[in-house]
Amino acid sequence: MGTTHKTRVRTEQAHKRVRAYLGGKLVADTLKPVLVWEIPYYPAYYIPSSDVRAELVEDGPGDHSPSRGDATAYTVRVDGVEAKGAALRYKESPVEELRDLVRLDWETMTWFEEDEEVRVHPRDPYHRIDVLASSRHVRIEVDGVTVAESSTPRLLFETGLPVRYYLPKTHVRMDLLEPTATVTGCPYKGQAEYWEVRVNGEAHPDIVWSYAAPLPESQKIAGLVCFYDEKVDVFVDGVKQERPKTPFA
Repeated sequence: MGTTHKTRVRTEQAHKRVRAYLGGKLVADTLKPVLVWEIPYYPAYYIPSSDVRAELVEDGPGDHSPSRGDATAYTVRVDGVEAKGAALRYKESPVEELRDLVRLDWETMTWFEEDEEVRVHPRDPYHRIDVLASSRHVRIEVDGVTVAESSTPRLLFETGLPVRYYLPKTHVRMDLLEPTATVTGCPYKGQAEYWEVRVNGEAHPDIVWSYAAPLPESQKIAGLVCFYDEKVDVFVDGVKQERPKTPFA
């Protein structure tokens, strides 16, 4: 189990082998990564200093965190490749577990859990996804116009988020959808592409998405279309659903 501190930082010993690379060069390789919930939504990896293979060159003071204390920033240098400020250490942190750990910048590194690359952020061990076939009748309205309707949706239940209704494209008014350049990533589902909906002369950008090639745990939603419940009107078996309040609203 994890430890939650008065500073509201939660830490937990993880048991996956975690590796971080910079420009293809190994920076860290550990069997004892620590998951740190710096924010409530997902954790970050902190690496024992003894498992960092790269040279860390001190840059000076890093950011101050109300919960973790004052950081020292380091340039990460390995085999002729370097990234300035890509490592932080909290040697005098009020959270004792952090004092001998190194926080490597997620965006700068390429990360592997065991032998599988992980993107966006570390997977939360308490985050679960279930995708279930359903016979509920789902209808989606945008600005009073029905843009999708299906009795064969797949329902995606994800920890901390409202149920999402994934519908076959043949049950969606694709003539009202226009692809956008937006692409997002999810460590549990993969890479999503987006559309805007045009109805009544108005564009509603990026309220529809789909995963063409989702990660294995989410294969059941491959090629299906989903709408932001926060931004459209959803009717399930004829009952209008309350728009959920989430960070995506």
